[in-house]
Amino acid sequence: MKQVFHKILSISMAFVVMFSTMSFTVDMHYCGDSLVDFSLFSKADTCGMEKSQANKGCEKLMLSEKDCCIDQQIVKEGKDDLKISFDTLSFEQQTFIAAFTYSYINLFEGTESEEVPFEDYPRPFVKRDVQVLHQTFLI
Repeated sequence: MKQVFHKILSISMAFVVMFSTMSFTVDMHYCGDSLVDFSLFSKADTCGMEKSQANKGCEKLMLSEKDCCIDQQIVKEGKDDLKISFDTLSFEQQTFIAAFTYSYINLFEGTESEEVPFEDYPRPFVKRDVQVLHQTFLI
């Protein structure tokens, strides 16, 4: 069970790293207020309305006419640098890391004396075996 949990956790962490470093672009084409096309990997197709407006002659062009089509692009940049250096941390963060490391290392400091406090005392005298007397055995 522990190995399965470990594998699931490692795969999910790999996906987190992959999606945090990946960058992508969302391209959308609106005609008026309605979304005409949506694309993740290529340029969004247009509705054709801007082509008909572009075919007008220069003498018929009016300045009051506005294009009803809008191209919108959303860009999500991924991280390139995943390694954080110790110098970029603030003073409070450096203090916390130093204190945490010091206290964590000192948790596992062993005792130097290996005295057994009950070594000088004799073992208790057993008159009879209680488990055999009462017929209670741990299986």
